[in-house]
Amino acid sequence: MAFLGGPRLLDWASSPPHLQFNRFVLTGYRPISTGSGCLRSLFYLHNELGNIYTHGIPLLGCLFVLPLTIPWTRLSVSWLGIAHYLACVFPQLGSVLYHLFMNHEGGPAVYHTLLTLDMCGVCMVNTLGALPIIYCTLACTPIPRTAALLAYTGLSSYGIFCAVTASSSVRRLRAFAWQALFRFFFFYLRWVGLGTGHPSSLRSYLIMDGLAFLGGVINISRVPERWKPGRFDYWFNSHQIMHVLVVVSILYLHWGVVADLQWIGNHACPME
Repeated sequence: MAFLGGPRLLDWASSPPHLQFNRFVLTGYRPISTGSGCLRSLFYLHNELGNIYTHGIPLLGCLFVLPLTIPWTRLSVSWLGIAHYLACVFPQLGSVLYHLFMNHEGGPAVYHTLLTLDMCGVCMVNTLGALPIIYCTLACTPIPRTAALLAYTGLSSYGIFCAVTASSSVRRLRAFAWQALFRFFFFYLRWVGLGTGHPSSLRSYLIMDGLAFLGGVINISRVPERWKPGRFDYWFNSHQIMHVLVVVSILYLHWGVVADLQWIGNHACPME
C-alpha cells in the first residue's frame, strides 16, 4: 500500500535485516532507495517520518533561533557559547541524517556509518553540553576547573568509543552512565553551595538529565508498541516519544546554560 504517492511500503519481515531492529513495528518500512529516493521520503507517510520531523523541525530552530538567545556580548570566554550551540545542534542533525538515509542502497555499511554519526551526536550533547556547566560551577577556581574540563573530555572520549561500538540499545545507554555521574557530582557541588552558577540553573540541569534518562529507558523498553504491536507503527512509538523528550531536555539545557552565561558575565570572583 502506497501513501501520498510514495513507493510500496514493506512489512517487518520483508524489510532489510539491518532495519529489523524493532520487531513491534510491523508495517510502513521504506524499500531500499537511492539518496534522492530517501530525500523524497520527506513527503510521504512511512514509519520513520515521525522520527525525522520530531528532530528535523527543532533542528531548524536550533540552527537559526538559538544563536540569537545566547548572550554573546557578555561572554569573556566565547568558546562556552560555541560549545553550547554545537551541543544543541549535533544530536538532532545526526538523528535526522540517520533516520532519513537509513534505507539507502548502500546497505548495512551506510546504515552503520549513519548510526555511528547519530551516536556521535548524542555523545556531543553529553560532552560539549556539560563543559559550560563545569566551567561555571568552578568559575573562581581556575586550576580545579581546568583539571575537571580535561578529565570530563577524556571520560567523554571513552564514552564515545563505547557508544559507537555498542551492540545494543542497552549498551549504548550504559555508555553514557559515567558522564552522567560526573555531571551529578557538579550538580551536588552546586546544591551544597561549594559550586557557583546561576541559582535557577541547577533545576534546569536536573530536569534535563531526568528527561534524557526517561527517554532512553522508554526507547530500550519499546513501550508502548510492545503492548500492541502494529498499533504504533507510524506515530507515538517509543523512539518518537524519546525524540520529543530529548528535544525538551535540550531546551532545559539551553535555559540552564543561558542563565549561567548571563551570571558569569556579571560575576566577579572574590580576591584572594
